[in-house]
Amino acid sequence: MKTKNKTTTLLRQALSGVVRDHKRLVIGVCAAIAASVVTALIPPLVLERVVNRLAARRAIPFALALLYFACIVAADLCESLQNTAITVFGQKMTHGIRSALFAKLSRLPADYFHTHQSGVTASIFTNDGDAIDVLYSDGVVSMIADSLKLVAILAVIFTRSKGLGLLVLAVTPLLFLFTRWCQRRNGAAQLDNRRAIASVNNHVPETLKCLRMIRLFHAERHMEATYDGYIQKSYDAVDRANLIDSIYSPVILTVQAAVVAFMMIAAARGRTASAFFGISVGSAVAMIAYVGQIFSPLENIGMEIQNIQAAAAAIRHIDEFLAEPEWAPALTAPADDTVTGFDHLTFGYNPDRPVLKDLSFSVRPGEHVTFVGRTGSGKSTVFRLLTGLYTPQAGRVYLGGACPAALKPEDRRALYGCVTQHIDLVPGTVRDQITLFDPAYDDEAVHRALRLAGLDDTIAALPDGLDTPMQPELFSKGQLQLLAIARALVSDPKILLLDEITANLDAETEARVTQSIKDSAKGRTVLSISHRLSRAVGETRIIEIDSVDSEPA
Repeated sequence: MKTKNKTTTLLRQALSGVVRDHKRLVIGVCAAIAASVVTALIPPLVLERVVNRLAARRAIPFALALLYFACIVAADLCESLQNTAITVFGQKMTHGIRSALFAKLSRLPADYFHTHQSGVTASIFTNDGDAIDVLYSDGVVSMIADSLKLVAILAVIFTRSKGLGLLVLAVTPLLFLFTRWCQRRNGAAQLDNRRAIASVNNHVPETLKCLRMIRLFHAERHMEATYDGYIQKSYDAVDRANLIDSIYSPVILTVQAAVVAFMMIAAARGRTASAFFGISVGSAVAMIAYVGQIFSPLENIGMEIQNIQAAAAAIRHIDEFLAEPEWAPALTAPADDTVTGFDHLTFGYNPDRPVLKDLSFSVRPGEHVTFVGRTGSGKSTVFRLLTGLYTPQAGRVYLGGACPAALKPEDRRALYGCVTQHIDLVPGTVRDQITLFDPAYDDEAVHRALRLAGLDDTIAALPDGLDTPMQPELFSKGQLQLLAIARALVSDPKILLLDEITANLDAETEARVTQSIKDSAKGRTVLSISHRLSRAVGETRIIEIDSVDSEPA
């Protein structure tokens, strides 16, 4: 059964996790922001006193000059401390997001990987994750700090010059509307760029995977043209984003200069205006400094729009990924009997196009059954259903008397062992290839599986035996297939599932593998896909899979 993953937004999840687990860090970030805001307000006030004394032809005390220098140093130190704290805070949030993504990946059903390209999923973990890292380290928290600084500066300006305060308030809404206009267009361009990058990330590994076939059928130009199309889409999207970004900052700087000029002109036109704007020589210098500080956060936002919007698009991708349905079966224990089969089962990867329709069969404990049928009839699909990777649209499937999708992972591995045409190796030692890092299987179980697979002498000849670091070059193709058999047998399963495991082997290697299967099949239920293998395991029953409208054999 699938359930919809009910979560809050990604930002809220990450923020709540960091606040809960790193309270001291959060307090440090808040303190650093407060110190940065306060120290940024002091230097213009000290500078005002210095300039007023100069205008009055009065001497400047050394202590006043030293105080101004100390305020500048303190403001810079607090700014540096704020940036450091924000970076650490962002890294903690990014770590939580990446951990949530990996945990989600392990809970996704198999049909997710059937309907989603692997490159798109990989792009979520890499490119989208990096974009969010930039957002948290250089975006969201910094914007909060800049907003607080903006409010504080406006408050100081109003206390020093009501006219300038009203002038800034009149300009701010226009700048806000202009900023939102840039954000919307930049965000659309960044989303298009993310989609193009995801397509590129899927296209490159698929090209490398199918390189022999591409060269065999002379499809290089087609693959190159497809790749160029993705790159062109990315280029066009980035070009649009850069255009918006290049417009924003000059506009902000021009408005800043216009506000200062208007303030100076108005203050010089008479006593009324001068009184209203509250301008002295020192005040003018201080107000110019404050106006620069007001527009500086807005300019910084403009410079970061590209990163912020890229991260916003990444957040949408990740939120969609985290909202994917998960497997949430009511876990049950396996039944005492080991009856296996289908009961009027209908299934299709696309529900509108069934691969199997109304298929029924039953396999008794200890029985050997071989599935036959033309290519594409659904033989491997039968195994995917038996192992619980998919659930049928109609009917039911039972493995060992229980629904395989409802079994606990440890019960599932103890019940059946599956051997396919190719073994997927994992980083680690030879032992890890067999146990898959499960501590439940000791050396005795590993050696028993190796003896049944006929691979014990080969492993003993390795320099470090089971502790030898795994390298594909250590084994021949046939020995790798025997290693896959040992992996399936280490749990001493009651049921063996063998999917065309001799299809790509030469005659001599096939003989070794079939002998290993013959020894391993004793006392077990065996379900196989292979005519030749059926003779190796002795007397067997044939079940014909005829895709749609199959009849029980």
